[in-house]
Amino acid sequence: MWQRIQTVFLALAIIVLLVSLIQPIWSIRSETGDTVLTPFYLLRGTEYQYFPFALTAILSVASITVAARSITRYKNRILQIKLGALNSLILVGVVGSSVYFATRLISEFQGGGYGLGMYLPLIAVICNLAANFFIRKDERLVRSSERLR
Repeated sequence: MWQRIQTVFLALAIIVLLVSLIQPIWSIRSETGDTVLTPFYLLRGTEYQYFPFALTAILSVASITVAARSITRYKNRILQIKLGALNSLILVGVVGSSVYFATRLISEFQGGGYGLGMYLPLIAVICNLAANFFIRKDERLVRSSERLR
């Protein structure tokens, strides 16, 4: 299982998404206090607002679960391809919700800076796409070897 390159890419996507859960997506410093957007909540001074901002964290956890399930299904490449496509859709949702909430806050606060949590899901998308490429490549290799028999 671990000797396949797609497993390494999926594991890397899981690690990157786990790290993104604890990193800020967007932040700004002001006289009234710091405002920080994380995947779980928006912190304004000392006030926490969980919803709708927790949508990003929920989608990230769903993506982690799908990627882990895909790793354990290494003998069934067709299912892995389907799980990879599903994971790609979920990751687009993670990136989309991060961008949406951050741009909404940028327009509200007239500035701020993106944090590491904004860019890590993009790395997870790239890792997932690479894993999908290698899963399809393995499937083509198996099908071509079956034709030779």
